Amino acid sequence: MVTMTTSTPDPGGQTISPHTGALLVDRRNGKVGVVMGHVGPYVQLRPPRGGREWDVPPEDVRPPTPTEELSAKVAVANRRWGR
Repeated sequence: MVTMTTSTPDPGGQTISPHTGALLVDRRNGKVGVVMGHVGPYVQLRPPRGGREWDVPPEDVRPPTPTEELSAKVAVANRRWGR
């Protein structure tokens, strides 16, 4: 299990401590990503369907909305079925 060294408050005041495998949204561009770990102060996210990881400052991540989470899970399922 990987945790960040610093926690991040979301707009509701809750603290986000992302663990490997958690879904988060990059506030800078709205992209949903899976937490792969962290390097230094950054959270490393990867697209749910796979691809290149990108670094996000911890203050720029937030939990996904139910719609964003469902969309990411559907994308992963579609990939498994070759769609």
